[in-house]
Amino acid sequence: MTGVCGCCGALRPRYKRLVDNIFPEDPEDGLVKTNMEKLTFYALSAPEKLDRIGAYLSERLIRDVGRHRYGYVCIAMEALDQLLMACHCQSINLFVESFLKMVAKLLESEKPNLQILGTNSFVKFANIEEDTPSYHRSYDFFVSRFSEMCHSSHDDLEIRTKIRTSGIKGLQGVVRKTVNDELQANIWDPQHMDKIVPSLLFNLQHAEEAESRSPSPLQATEKEKESPTELAERCLRELLGRAAYGNIKNAVKPVLIHLDNHSLWEPKTFAIRCFKIIMYSIQPQHSHLVIQQLLGHLDANSKSAATVRAGIVEVLSEAAVIAASGSVGPTVLEVFNTLLRQLRLSIDYELTGSYDGAVVNTKIKEHEERMFQEAVIKTTGSFASTLPTYQKSEVMLFIMSKVPLPSLHHAIEAGKAGENRNRLTQIMLLKSLLQVSTGFQCSNMLTALPSSFLDRLLSAALMEDADLRLFVLEILISFIDRHGNRPKFSTISIINDISVLKLKVDKCSRQDTVFMKKHSQQLYRHIYLTSKEESNVQPHYEALYSMLALISIELANEEVVVDLIRLVLAVQEIAQINEDNLPVYNRCALYALGAAYLNLISQLTTVPAFCQHIHEVLEARQKDAPYLLPEDVFVEAPRLTKGLDHLVPEVFFRQSKISEVLGGSGYNSDRLSTPYIPQLTDEDRLSKRKSIGETISLQVEVESRNSPEKEERAPAEEITYETLKKAIVDSVAVEEQERERRRQVVEKFQKAPFEEIAAHCGARASLLQSKLNQIFEITIRPPPSPSGTITAAYGQPQSHSIPVYEMKFPDLCVY
Repeated sequence: MTGVCGCCGALRPRYKRLVDNIFPEDPEDGLVKTNMEKLTFYALSAPEKLDRIGAYLSERLIRDVGRHRYGYVCIAMEALDQLLMACHCQSINLFVESFLKMVAKLLESEKPNLQILGTNSFVKFANIEEDTPSYHRSYDFFVSRFSEMCHSSHDDLEIRTKIRTSGIKGLQGVVRKTVNDELQANIWDPQHMDKIVPSLLFNLQHAEEAESRSPSPLQATEKEKESPTELAERCLRELLGRAAYGNIKNAVKPVLIHLDNHSLWEPKTFAIRCFKIIMYSIQPQHSHLVIQQLLGHLDANSKSAATVRAGIVEVLSEAAVIAASGSVGPTVLEVFNTLLRQLRLSIDYELTGSYDGAVVNTKIKEHEERMFQEAVIKTTGSFASTLPTYQKSEVMLFIMSKVPLPSLHHAIEAGKAGENRNRLTQIMLLKSLLQVSTGFQCSNMLTALPSSFLDRLLSAALMEDADLRLFVLEILISFIDRHGNRPKFSTISIINDISVLKLKVDKCSRQDTVFMKKHSQQLYRHIYLTSKEESNVQPHYEALYSMLALISIELANEEVVVDLIRLVLAVQEIAQINEDNLPVYNRCALYALGAAYLNLISQLTTVPAFCQHIHEVLEARQKDAPYLLPEDVFVEAPRLTKGLDHLVPEVFFRQSKISEVLGGSGYNSDRLSTPYIPQLTDEDRLSKRKSIGETISLQVEVESRNSPEKEERAPAEEITYETLKKAIVDSVAVEEQERERRRQVVEKFQKAPFEEIAAHCGARASLLQSKLNQIFEITIRPPPSPSGTITAAYGQPQSHSIPVYEMKFPDLCVY
């Protein structure tokens, strides 16, 4: 009886009759709109029937798909779409289950049109904001199926493009439907991200190949704008833009794996494009998470090919530029530590020729490692450019602490291999430091160059390697040049009127004055010793000239100007005396360097008599010795002469004359007339370099030559290396003992109990009283004879009494 009633149309349930009425006899006529309106009204009036309507529509659709009646399939999906758009009640969840079941049936079909139809319906559903959450709905099948469609390899290009486009739209719909609903399936889980992200990247990668074949983007039609490439990029940006703090890692990791699996680091163009999309799409405060993942990936690929590591580092560099200022995160030094560690590993690979330490001669790998090292140095500068000033100072101090220097605080490797490794490490780290310091702006030099940093940097300035010395000079120049004057002193020349340079000069601030009082002698000493090096070439002298000029402009007061003039005159004396047996070029270069600088400083001081003296010497050199001027020395083919030991006095700048003319203008003439002698430091005592010993010998000879008692002195004891070493060691030991004794006395009176101090003083009271009585007795005696001795009856000389100022008082009498 039930079956009979079911067959009779009039006895069927109303919802089934309403559903049947929306289907026309001929599917080409399309959906019956009036009947569809009745069905919609019925669904809104009786929402509890929605689940039955959905189940019946699903049953009809599955039957029509099996019978290949695709016209009715399209009508059924259109009806479902309209019902979904109209109904937002609490019972819609059960209806959605039927809807998703029908969409899945269409996606499972091998017919591209049905797949596209199902995708379009799902996208419409994804844009609907449901009133009630769903606790049990799953989208795993749709993620897998849409990802598979993104990789379609259909023979027909047009159909393949449509399928891939539909797949990307489907993934975009899944993301929109699930990303903001905490009760939905977590789309950020690795199982979903490992399917979604590679699918989008695959279409982006395919676009790179298509663009390379037909580079005419200006002629792109409206259809091409909806290409898989454009949709994939749009979907990826939307996905990353919705990522919260805890989801960034799961979204970026599949990108790294995809680039690894498809060897996309070596061309690096596609990798850079991907991470530009990532960095511009995520929230700015999350940028440092991407940076940290790239750094971790670089560590994981430590033993990969140099080209792969270089690609990762290049991507890092681009990402750092995009990252907002200060967004590298709290572990700033860890970023640079990772880069420096990779730099050190690359140096080891270059020297050994392999990744496991075995010595293999591979020249290609060495070339690739050099490219990788340059990429690391560039990336270091890119990171530093995003940091605030105070963090840059910390980074530079950190890098400088990694430079191996020959001191007690930092051991260096021995042997030839160790020397090569040390030299490469020093060069690469100083290059990195130069990248960081370039463009560094700090008004307070005490903050920019703390003692801990400056001491190590200047230690590197005295090393025998010419490249290292040049890097140190360039780093110092980048710190001192705060107004962009460096390009104006890139070449050494005699400038007749410095106003054409349009120098930016500010008054020396109080902080700069304090800095120069504290560190000026260090800077002068290293400039002096660096100028004596035989391995110097033209870039070294140009850097020295720039440094002298910039100190005169940025950090100079009256005292600094006097000291710089004394320093340059001492450099002239190096070339004149030539105790270091410098080549002719080096001597001429020092003469030319002094001429260019004194010409500059004379115009900066604007003292007419000083300018006149400099002008006279320059004219004399132009007439009799043009090879002492920069225009003849610092050229491709220098015009030199070997007759430097027979020069006339008129071609030299005279210290007495300069002291006289500047003393009349208010400068310290006494200081000007004193020759500059570099100070001996603890660094020299630890150094084994020959130039230090020669500097001490020069100091002794200059003092003896300038002494007015030279003729009256007895022949001095011969000074050798051993005697100097003994004197230095003894003096250091005595100073340390005296310092330790003073520290103990101060500590005793600060920490000891009062009773102990009183007992100690009482025990010595008698000794103190006896000494005082002796002093009083001596002071009341008659003065000694003019000869200083008193002759006794037997003709023996008797020593006179000890003057008060020569007596040794007890410790308690001295404060």
